[in-house]
Amino acid sequence: MRPAQATIDLKALCLNYQLASSLSGSKAIAVIKADAYGHGAVECARALEKETKVFAVAFLEEALELREAGILNPILLLEGFFEECELAQIDQYNLWPVIHSHWQISAIEKAKLLKPLTIFLKMDSGMHRVGFFPEDIPVAYYQLLATKKIANTTLMTHFARADELEIDYTKKQYSAFQEVANKLNLETCVCNSPALLAWPEIKSHWVRPGIMLYGASPFEHPQHSTNQLQPVMTLQSKIISVRTLPQGESIGYGGLYTTNKPSRIGVVAMGYADGYPRHAPNDTPIMVAGEKTRLIGRVSMDMLTVDLTDLPQAGLGSDVELWGKNILASDVALLAQTIPYQLFCNIKRVPRRFTS
Repeated sequence: MRPAQATIDLKALCLNYQLASSLSGSKAIAVIKADAYGHGAVECARALEKETKVFAVAFLEEALELREAGILNPILLLEGFFEECELAQIDQYNLWPVIHSHWQISAIEKAKLLKPLTIFLKMDSGMHRVGFFPEDIPVAYYQLLATKKIANTTLMTHFARADELEIDYTKKQYSAFQEVANKLNLETCVCNSPALLAWPEIKSHWVRPGIMLYGASPFEHPQHSTNQLQPVMTLQSKIISVRTLPQGESIGYGGLYTTNKPSRIGVVAMGYADGYPRHAPNDTPIMVAGEKTRLIGRVSMDMLTVDLTDLPQAGLGSDVELWGKNILASDVALLAQTIPYQLFCNIKRVPRRFTS
């Protein structure tokens, strides 16, 4: 059996959720969209269902997967609904849609529902993807109330640049949001992971931790606030081949690395088809046999190569950690010019093993 696998530490997931709750003092919605950022939505939901009151996913199909697995907690649909016909299942399965467009209000007006909906009304405070502009929120809210089909409304927004600590754009968004929230006297949902970790002055009734649940930092540079996060995913494999090359030999596609001395080269069963970033450069850290070494050469679809020259204890069958508790995914992402969110979500054909 191919040795590549991703081990998911569900205890670490719960500890990260508890940290998010303690930082906010608010009700924390566990964001498990995109298959829990590649960690396995059903298994993560089962681990967290007694910790959190509410889960959040992107859309209806992700919510139905959780319902089919027996998850009973309310589920927030962050993209809302795309067609009027979805409201029947939203009603049936106790889902909480985000309302961000006038046409959705019209759909609710026409819908025949068994019970009133719990909704999150989205304000565009500066992200400029979806949501009502601040001046349009009161009209949208009162239109929704007039339908007599709304049980509870929470006002929400999303920060565009909360991971950029040196600028004040987040404060401007929050100020615009609070001005509207104060007028309507609604519960609020604002903080995502970077806001929870680095903007303690920003408060809301609900918070939405996402990437921090999985133990990865949302920031490009190290922050003291992320030291308590525990990595949840360990991407691992083994050395499947070892060879010794003389000085002056190039390795892999494109010859991106050339040996500068006689070198021991290990081949790892892991490639970009598994989710390891193809653009990770030479010298990206990798753990082999309990010691740090480095990636050398271009990552292939199914394999990559590492330097074993200074690791005499490493050889055929040695354990390899691509990221996890020793090699942080955020460090790999930075070198590969991407973000840990994408690394996790790109995990495809690697089997997952869950521990608690």
